[in-house]
Amino acid sequence: MTFTFKLVVNAILVALGIGIPIIFHMFGIMGKVFLPMHIPVLIAGLLLGSRAGSITGFLTPLLSSLLTGMPPFMPTLPAMTVELLVYGFVSGYLRHKFKLSLVIALLGAMVIGRAGSLIMLYIMALLFQIKIDPITYFSAGIITGLPGVCIQLILIPLLVSKLQTMIKRNDEK
Repeated sequence: MTFTFKLVVNAILVALGIGIPIIFHMFGIMGKVFLPMHIPVLIAGLLLGSRAGSITGFLTPLLSSLLTGMPPFMPTLPAMTVELLVYGFVSGYLRHKFKLSLVIALLGAMVIGRAGSLIMLYIMALLFQIKIDPITYFSAGIITGLPGVCIQLILIPLLVSKLQTMIKRNDEK
């Protein structure tokens, strides 16, 4: 994959990470349940590597918040930015450096990304004296997002496998 190709795909994934949640909200589908912003970030890491995944994970929630107000600035944006940045980095790192399967790299990124979110919630509670209980906020997010996690575990490996096949065929031409 050339740098230009990676850059274009990365930009498309950031745009999808902003656009898909907008569509969900237009139709009254709760983003907290289905986690549509997470999908392009995880795809970026698994498909393009840790650097591109990190960039997608950082830019997507930040730009979405600035352009649409979703996620809300406090307390969601900082925690979600850390979570998605970690998702992008870890999924790419586990997949490309350790050559782990798509599902194992995806699961590892999900667990470590959620841990990053929890750490950020604790930091925010301490520094800004935000009236949130990080454990309650974190636990509620996990329970609410279970349908989205299930969808991710099924959909993302299929999409990444298909995209890798398409890219490989194109490179052979």
